Amino acid sequence: MHSAAPAALCQSMVPPYDTILVVEDDAATRELYRTALTVAGYHVIAVADGVDALRILEHEHPAAVILDLALPRLGGMDVYRELRAQPSTRDIPVIIVTGTDARDLERNSVRHFIRKPVHPGRLIDVISRAIEHH
Repeated sequence: MHSAAPAALCQSMVPPYDTILVVEDDAATRELYRTALTVAGYHVIAVADGVDALRILEHEHPAAVILDLALPRLGGMDVYRELRAQPSTRDIPVIIVTGTDARDLERNSVRHFIRKPVHPGRLIDVISRAIEHH
């Protein structure tokens, strides 16, 4: 369901109810992303680890995935590689959120990444551009 945010905040930002999968183990950060994305007009599915993310992706096809690298049970780069290996998910834009050196991400052909700490406006901008250029 659409949030009660003022229409001016949501107007023209995204098609109604584009779904974003957020994969972030820190509950406060996950909730920050969920709130910012919801206010921007996205529908959000949020999970705390890589195993749950892959389970969700078995039956959901989000417009984009926001993926933390440091995750319990299955790390973010393992999730990223699995998404790129599967025909059903290889074209979904993945935005990696990291506090580590971005050069390693570039070597792994990661197209979209944001360094922590993440400002919600920057997150929305990167997601919008990733989906637009998809």
